[in-house]
Amino acid sequence: MVLMEYIYLIAGFVLLLFGGKYLVKAGVALAGRFNVSSLVIGLTVVSFGTSAPELFVSVEAAIKNSPEFAIGNVIGSNIANIALVLAVTALIFPIPVKSSSVKIDAPFMIVVSILLWILMLNGILGRIEGLVMTGMLILYTVGIIYYSRKNYKDDRKLTAEKGGLGRILLLLVLSIGGLAFGSDLLVENARIIALHFGISERVVGITILALGTSLPELATSAIAAFKKEMDISIGNVIGSNIFNILSVLGITSLVKPIPVDRGFLSFDIFWMLGVSMLLFFFILPLKGGMLSRPKALVLFAGYCFYVYLLYFSGK
Repeated sequence: MVLMEYIYLIAGFVLLLFGGKYLVKAGVALAGRFNVSSLVIGLTVVSFGTSAPELFVSVEAAIKNSPEFAIGNVIGSNIANIALVLAVTALIFPIPVKSSSVKIDAPFMIVVSILLWILMLNGILGRIEGLVMTGMLILYTVGIIYYSRKNYKDDRKLTAEKGGLGRILLLLVLSIGGLAFGSDLLVENARIIALHFGISERVVGITILALGTSLPELATSAIAAFKKEMDISIGNVIGSNIFNILSVLGITSLVKPIPVDRGFLSFDIFWMLGVSMLLFFFILPLKGGMLSRPKALVLFAGYCFYVYLLYFSGK
């Protein structure tokens, strides 16, 4: 092993932390500028920004004929986003479910997850499947922005960032760039180290790569929790899971069709569906509910058990 690989790991982690911090700052500022709720900023701008590493890794993996990395990265990230990112965030501060928008977005996340399972059943995610997913992404994004502007007139007004819209957009671009570059550093070097020990591409993709590309969500959601921007915490995770499927796999399969390993269909996809549905029940009622520490602990324990099965049970 080369010492530089571990140095790059640390550098990537630092970039993720700073990228997450300033992405939250820019997202909240945009909410104030355009009279859009912080939840919707979490579901769109912040979610797409923190999903950029998944998109980069998946497209690169497909082009380099490593489809198990592409699909494993998304499925593993979606599992980690709920059972690790949201769980850790809720362990820091229990997350109140106070927005009526969650009534739409949480069920839609489950619908999109089931859609992915159906599209994968034929053993390939081709360009037709890619068109279906990207079309749904466009409709979803337009729909939640329209819903927010129509229904959030009395929502909390956020303080606009000083320095003008240009400064906010520059901060947004730089923070997303930091997240993407930091994830690339961390993921690439983690992959090299993991493959050195003879771990399969599917397991590496669904754990190491997925965990690495979920670190932006973890950094963003944890920092948002410390800032008491809880709508961004939960909106970021739900939005990222929707974007991971519709944009990451949608765009990747448009670039190059992705063969589906049977292990994803027989094991991993059901874990992703399971934690998505568990989260849905945990945040009931969808306005006035609470993701408490005991519920977060259940999610986190589930993630640990899932990783154990992958590495020690030959799943």
